[in-house]
Parts: sequence; structure tokens; C-alpha cells
Amino acid sequence: ALDPKAQITPVSTPPQIEVVAIPAGGALIGTDQPVLSEDEEGPSLIKPVKAFHMMRTTVTNAMFAAFVEDTGYITEAEKFGWSFVFFTNVTKDLRDTQGVAGVEWWRKVEGAAWRHVNGPDSQADWHADHPVTHVSWRDAQAFATWAGGRLPTEAQWEHAARGGLGDVPFPWGTQEPDEQTHLPCNIWQGN
Repeated sequence: ALDPKAQITPVSTPPQIEVVAIPAGGALIGTDQPVLSEDEEGPSLIKPVKAFHMMRTTVTNAMFAAFVEDTGYITEAEKFGWSFVFFTNVTKDLRDTQGVAGVEWWRKVEGAAWRHVNGPDSQADWHADHPVTHVSWRDAQAFATWAGGRLPTEAQWEHAARGGLGDVPFPWGTQEPDEQTHLPCNIWQGN
């Protein structure tokens, strides 16, 4: 098993990863319309960004499993022995979990990791085509190196995520999602 700090060698045959070309331009970083001032996301500024390539989708569990199989990598959550799980996904047998002060909906669950997304007995909640979860920045960096790439910079990420739309509150524009007519993303639905 590899330590997260160990050197990762790029795989000789990288997994099937679809990338898209992101054009050069002025990357808008931050916003002039912050929702929460304590996030310190304002004011906005523009940084020049050269053209680059980025994965079209998030890293799936299947992709991450191939990385682990090839390298023997152990994630930080696996080393720590726990990770945070959203309170609605904590099973009834794990009621005595710790929350984070101020954000109690995130619960510390022993045994939660990328293979066991909601705790040690949650194998049924793992789906090969779902985005991998419970990975740290170091884990993501190791995967990117193995796949022959690297993580995007903040400027590259914001440039790609905005899709050329400028200072808008959502990646698709200004229309707020709702539960009936506009569902461009996965949002809380219900009471």
C-alpha cells in the first residue's frame, strides 16, 4: 500500500478519460455579487489563462478504483479511518456521530471512505459511474499524476466552470433552480 506522500508514477496506459479544450482568455476569479461575504469571494478580478485541456466529467468511482488497483494507493480518509457524511445518509445504527460546530449536518463517520460512502456497511451506496467522494486534495493530485495530468489551477477551474458566461451566480447563467420548472443541477427537493 502506498502512502499519500509517496511518488506516483503515471500509468503506461491511462484510463479512458475524455478531455475538452478550454480556450485561452481572461479568467474571472471571484465575484462582485457574493452571497456570503465571509467566503471572501469578492471583489472579482481577471487573470489571463492560456488554453488547456480538462476532463469533461468528474472522476468516477470506476476510474478511481482502476487507479487504486494499479498503484495500491490508500486515501487519506482510509488512513484516518473516517470521513464526513451528510446527516441524511448516516444509517440508523450510526446515530452517535460527531458533528462540526456550526455545520452539524456533516457527521464524522468511522469507516466512511471512497468505497464505503456512508460508512463501513454502505457497500450498496457505491456506484461505479458516480463521482468519487471522500478524497482529499492529495488523493486527487495522486490520481491526476497517475492519469498523466494535473489538477487545474483556481483560475483554470473558474474559467472552465463559468463557460464564458462572466459573473453569473450559476454555471448555466442567472436563473435560480427550483423544484418544478428549472432543474439544471441536483438540488434539495422536498420539505
